[in-house]
Amino acid sequence: MKTEDCIFFQLSRVSRAGSRYWHKKVTEFSVTSAQALVLLFLLEEDRITSKYLGTKIEFDSATLTGLIDRLTKAGLIERRDNLVDRRAILVCLTKDGRATAKQIFSIVENENQAFLLNLTKEEGLILRSLLKKIC
Repeated sequence: MKTEDCIFFQLSRVSRAGSRYWHKKVTEFSVTSAQALVLLFLLEEDRITSKYLGTKIEFDSATLTGLIDRLTKAGLIERRDNLVDRRAILVCLTKDGRATAKQIFSIVENENQAFLLNLTKEEGLILRSLLKKIC
């Protein structure tokens, strides 16, 4: 098998292409691609523990802590005390964070379609289904 035919190489290549594409689209909002994903997850479900957020977004705690620190410094999220479990903190969108997340959300569907422009609608659905099956 040639290295370029290796599924791991192909997945890595597609992942890098997707990351580059998404990064270009979200830089206008002054966030990185990973920060944009955190904001989108919080837009879906706000006021969650950092542990739960890490599970949802599938980032390790060190990576997530750095993202939370930078988003907090940017004024897009804040940490709040968790009244139910004092050992855990809640991660919450600020007013600016919610507005930014909504702006990012408004481009997601079009950018998904644009990234998959070389695929038919059916191929795009099959690709998503296959990717979900792998993970």
